[in-house]
Amino acid sequence: METFLIRALQLILSLSLLVIIHEGGHFFFARLFKIRVEKFYIFFDPWFSLFKYKPKNSDTEYGVGWLPLGGYCKISGMIDESMDTEQMKQPAQPWEFRSKPAWQRLLVMIGGVLMNFLLALFIYSMILYTWGDSYVALKDMTYGMKFNEHAQEIGFRDGDILKSADGKELERFNMDLLRDIVEAREVTVLRDGQEKKILMPELSLLDIAKEDPLFMGTLHPNVVDSVLAGGSFAKAGIQKGDSLLAFNDVPLNSWNDFMNEMSDLRVKAELAQQTTASFSLVYSRAGVRDTVAVQTNENFKVDAIGGLADYKVTTHSYSFFGSFPAGIALGVNTLKGYVNDMKYVFTAEGAKSVGGFGTIGSIFPKVWDWQRFWEMTAFLSIILAFMNILPIPALDGGHVLFLLYEIIARRKPSDKFLERAQMVGMLLLFALLIWANFNDVLRFLF
Repeated sequence: METFLIRALQLILSLSLLVIIHEGGHFFFARLFKIRVEKFYIFFDPWFSLFKYKPKNSDTEYGVGWLPLGGYCKISGMIDESMDTEQMKQPAQPWEFRSKPAWQRLLVMIGGVLMNFLLALFIYSMILYTWGDSYVALKDMTYGMKFNEHAQEIGFRDGDILKSADGKELERFNMDLLRDIVEAREVTVLRDGQEKKILMPELSLLDIAKEDPLFMGTLHPNVVDSVLAGGSFAKAGIQKGDSLLAFNDVPLNSWNDFMNEMSDLRVKAELAQQTTASFSLVYSRAGVRDTVAVQTNENFKVDAIGGLADYKVTTHSYSFFGSFPAGIALGVNTLKGYVNDMKYVFTAEGAKSVGGFGTIGSIFPKVWDWQRFWEMTAFLSIILAFMNILPIPALDGGHVLFLLYEIIARRKPSDKFLERAQMVGMLLLFALLIWANFNDVLRFLF
């Protein structure tokens, strides 16, 4: 319950910030061009609001709605999610959106997307300025990588050190690395001190990302790093520094192998409706081998940590002004990766992977971590900017599309057409919202 509340609080705080910035972008350009803004709301307020306030001598009512699906900025003389068609039947007023030149209306509509993108770049810059950029370079991962059966069929081997994909140097272990490898035709690895070329087949990043065990992961040595007093390993006599050699007569070459065997053991035990399990373990201490029986606890844990490699950590620190070019580069690269991965959404598997608020909330850490919070907020800001600029009616991109048509054709679409387009767009968005959250429910239940 505590984990749920922490994640929920982070999600609400992050989305509230993003909504304020997004709607603030529309508000800024509207007021810049002397367009009246009737409402500025965080979250939607059908039938009632949680809070509202209208300053004296102001045309704008500020408030907080009860439906946390976004927010809105009600601009006079515009067909938007408020569907205020009565206002559009009245003669146009000079302070209304529809009375302004097309270029001004265009800036009002892209203001939200622009502010979200700039916010993401600013957050990324401040993250680099505050915490720097620390990572373990692939070339310094001297134990190499651990590959699943699929990867080994392609030609990878446990212990391979990744060097390049289609000639592009591979620097760090993250989603960009997986993306580069999936899209490459040839991957170069360092194996036993020699470079090897691996020819890559056609792969789907979506399929690769869902594989269990993972397509690739860091290879951890089969050495126990720490043992919890009173835990299963401690009771069996296993100590820090012991090397694990075999699990139920299956050879162990890494801590990854040990964890895979533990996972298989748990599955078998649960199918047999057992709450614990036991196994034999061969280990070595100071060159002397021994075999012990290990009984897991009720969570199928052995209360030990293993395979921590003492890799060199590369750290880049940034001055305040130096953080901005690096933050911009990071933000642009994040956007490019997200746009590139959008093609998977239009596949059957991609549609099943679409998630709602539960999925979004799950990307936040279980404990409060400001660095991770800001990283996720910047990422969500990138997503919000991109999704809103898509040329779909009811989104900012739909309004932009119609405005570009007006600029090029030199005539406006009719109000009736815009009303119908807005309605269709809202129905599509609600359908997508229902589908995404339905997927979350299915994942929770099954």
